[in-house]
Amino acid sequence: MIRFSFILALLFSTVFSVFAKNPTDGFGTIKGKVTTADGQPAASVTVVLRGTKKAAITEENGTFTLVHIKSGNYEIEITQVGFETIVQPVRVDGNSITAVSIQLKLSSKQLQEVVVTSGRKGYAISSSDYVSKMPLKNMENPQVYTSIGKNLLTEQLVFSVDDALRNAPGVQKMWDATGRSGDGGSYYNMRGFIVQSTLRNGIAGNVAALTDAANLEKMEVIKGPSATLFGNVLTSYGGLMNRVTKKPYDHLGGEVSYSTGSFEFNRVAVDINSPLDSAKNVLFRVNALYRYDGSFMDNGWNKGFVLAPSLSYKVNNKLNFLLDAEFYSGQNTGLNVYFFPYDLTVSSLGTNRADQLNIDYKRSYASDDLYQTSRNMNFFGQMNYTISNNWKSQTSLSVTNSYSDGASPYFYLLSTGAVKNTSETGSGYISRNDQFTDNSKDQVIELQQNFTGDFTIGGFRNRFTGGLDFTHHFSDQYFSGNTFDTIYAVGEIPTYRNFNRTNLDRLYMDKGYSFTYPINFMANTYSAYASDLFNITDNLMVLAALRLDHFNNRGPADDITGTYINSVPYNQTFLSPKFGIVFQPVKDQVSLFANYQNSFTNKYGTNGDPTGSSNDKHNDFKPEQANQLEGGVKLDVFNGKLTTSLSVYQIKVKDVIRPMPGNSLFSIQDGTQISKGVDAEIVASPIDGLSLIAGVSYNDSKYEKATDENVEGLRPATAGSPWVANWWISYRLQNLQLKGLGAGFGGNYASDNKVMNSKNLGTFILPEYTVLNASLFYDQPKFRLSVKLDNLTNKKYWVGYSSLIPQKLRNFGASIAFKF
Repeated sequence: MIRFSFILALLFSTVFSVFAKNPTDGFGTIKGKVTTADGQPAASVTVVLRGTKKAAITEENGTFTLVHIKSGNYEIEITQVGFETIVQPVRVDGNSITAVSIQLKLSSKQLQEVVVTSGRKGYAISSSDYVSKMPLKNMENPQVYTSIGKNLLTEQLVFSVDDALRNAPGVQKMWDATGRSGDGGSYYNMRGFIVQSTLRNGIAGNVAALTDAANLEKMEVIKGPSATLFGNVLTSYGGLMNRVTKKPYDHLGGEVSYSTGSFEFNRVAVDINSPLDSAKNVLFRVNALYRYDGSFMDNGWNKGFVLAPSLSYKVNNKLNFLLDAEFYSGQNTGLNVYFFPYDLTVSSLGTNRADQLNIDYKRSYASDDLYQTSRNMNFFGQMNYTISNNWKSQTSLSVTNSYSDGASPYFYLLSTGAVKNTSETGSGYISRNDQFTDNSKDQVIELQQNFTGDFTIGGFRNRFTGGLDFTHHFSDQYFSGNTFDTIYAVGEIPTYRNFNRTNLDRLYMDKGYSFTYPINFMANTYSAYASDLFNITDNLMVLAALRLDHFNNRGPADDITGTYINSVPYNQTFLSPKFGIVFQPVKDQVSLFANYQNSFTNKYGTNGDPTGSSNDKHNDFKPEQANQLEGGVKLDVFNGKLTTSLSVYQIKVKDVIRPMPGNSLFSIQDGTQISKGVDAEIVASPIDGLSLIAGVSYNDSKYEKATDENVEGLRPATAGSPWVANWWISYRLQNLQLKGLGAGFGGNYASDNKVMNSKNLGTFILPEYTVLNASLFYDQPKFRLSVKLDNLTNKKYWVGYSSLIPQKLRNFGASIAFKF
C-alpha cells in the first residue's frame, strides 16, 4: 500500500501543478488544423514544434493544440513514414492564441493506409494485414475477427496476453500457462473449442510460459475454423490468436517503465528505438523486461526475463528486410490445478459445485521449491519485395524452440468414501502429485512464401493472396511422475510442508515413477494455398480460397532404440476450402456477410475391424474436419465512431474417431459434434474522450456421436461457459489543462461451466462469475502514470476444463513510464 500511496500522490501532485499555472504568464498557445490534399480532416497525425519538447497528435477533426510556449518564432514539423516532411513557420506571442492551418501532400485514403491506429479515435481498428494474409478492411472481410490495439492495452495497464484477451468477445480463459514445452502458453475457449496463442505476425510463434505484453503492439482474435489460410498445425476449430509485435520506426524514441503491485509483483521494461544510419534505412528496436510475480496463495511465484530485438533494413524502394527474435527465460511453481480421478462420481463428493468443496482457496498445498525452468528462443526473418504497382512478394521464416525441465505439482479431488473405503460421501481429501518434464524440447519451423496482388481483369477488381507453406514440427518431450501423499485439505495439516523437493526426490529414488509419457515425433506439412476477393460491383464481393495440404509424420520414436516405431510413414493429403460473400448496402458503412470455413486434424489408423470379423471396410482414417456456416452484419458508421458486428454460426465436426458400437476394441470414423451460437461486438467513441468496447457471445455445443456413449447429447466438458461477456469504458478529460487524465472501468462475465458432464459420472460446475476491473491514468508526451485495480469485489472464481484452477483475488498495479 505504501507504493500505491506514493503513485497516487505523484499523480495528483502533477495534476494540481497543472491547475496552478497562470493563464496570463507570458506564454502562448498554438491551435491548428491539419487537412489532407483532398480537404479532409487528418486525424492521428503527429505534430512537433521544432526546438522544443512540445508535440501533439491531431484529433478526429484534424485539430491540435500546443500549450505553454514561450514567445518567439518556431517551425512546426509533420512527418509521415514514406511521405515528404512538412515544415511550416509560426510566430507565438505571449498570452495569445496563434491559429495555423496545414495541408498534407497525401489524400485521406493514403493517410488511412499509413496511420494504423489513432490515440484519439477510441479502440476501433478498421483493417488488418494478417487476417486474410493481405491488406483488407474489416468491412470487406466475410470473416469475424477482433483487434485489440495499443490504446486499449495502455489504458488498462496490460502486462500479459492473458490481460489483453479479456477484451475479446467470446473468449474465455480455461487454463493458465503451464510453462511446459509444447504447451503454447495459456489455454482459452472460442466457439466451444480450445484455442491457444501460437501465432505471431501470421506465422508460428509459440511461447510456453506466461506471454508478457512487452513486445505486443496488437492482438488479433480470428473466429472460426481457419485452416485454409493458416493451416491446421497451430490453429483450432474455434479460431486462432495472432500476436502482432512492435516494429522499428524511423526516429529515436522509446519508453522505460517500472510497475509494481500486489503479491510482490515487480516489472521493469525497456523499449528503445533508433535509426542506425543517417538515411534511416537501417532501423533498430529492442524490448526487454524482467518480471516477478508472487501468488495470492501462501506459496507460489513466477519470474521471467524477455529480450526482443528487431532490425529492419530498407535496401531500396522495392526491397526491405525485417529480422527479429524473442528470448523468454523463466521459472514458475505449479498451477494449483485440481483434477477428477478416473471413474469418480460427482455424487460421491457430496456437491457438484467448486464453491462448495472443502478446499482452502488460498492454500497452495505445495512447497515453493517445486518449480520448473522454461525457455523460448524464437527467430523470425522476413523479406518484402514490391514486384510492381500491383504485386508484392513476402518471404517469411519462423523458428520457435521451447524447453522445460522440472516439477509440476497437481492434485486429485478424492471423495471421503474413496479414502476411507466406505460409502460415505463428502469432499476435502486430495492426493498431491507431480508430473515433471525432463529436458523436454519442442520445435516448430515455418517457411512461407506469399504473393499478394491488387489488380483488375475485365474491369473487375481482384485482391489476391497465394503462396507456399512448409511447417516442420519436432517434439522430444518426456513427462513422468508419481503420487506423493493424500491429505485432508482444510484445518490443521501436520504434513502440509512435506510436499517439497527433498521428499519428492526421495519418493522417486525409493518408488520410481508411476507413469512415463514420452511425446517424440517429427512431422512435416507441405501446403499451397490461394485466396481471391472478387468485386462483382463496388458493393458486392465474393471470396474463394483453397488449401492443398500434405502431411507426413514418421510416427513416435522409441527412446531406447532411437528408431521410429512405424515402419511406414503416416501420410495424408487434404483439400481445405473457404468461401465468403459481402454485400454493402451502404458502401464501407454497412456490410452483410456470410462464409463457409474449414479446418481439419490429421488422424492415424485404420477404419473398422482389421481382423475382418465385421462388415466394415478397412480404409485408412482420413482427417477429422470441422465445417462452419456463418452469417451476419457489420457496421462502421458516424465516421468510425461506431463499429459493430453480429454473427450467427454453426460448426459441425465430423469424421471423429470413436469405438465401434458393439466392439470397443476397434474404431470407426463416424463421430460428430455440433457447436452453434451468436457473437456480438460493439466498439464506440460517441463523444470526444469517451471510448467503449463490449462483446457478448452464446454457444451451444453437444456431442452427437461420441467416443463415449455417456456423453452423447451433452455439452462437452471442454466447451467452456455457454454465455461469455466483456465490457470496458473509459473517459479522457477534454479540459486543456487536464489533457491526458482519464479513467476506465469494465469487467468479464461467464456463466456456469460444466467441466465434468457425463450421464454415468454426473455434472460438476464451475460457478458463473463477474470480475470487475478499473484503471486511472495520466498520459503525457514525456511520461505516463497508471494505476489499476483488478477483481474489485475480491471474487472467488475458477477456470478449467475437466479440471478446476482457483484464480487471483483482488490485486492492484501501478506503473510509471518515461517516454523519449
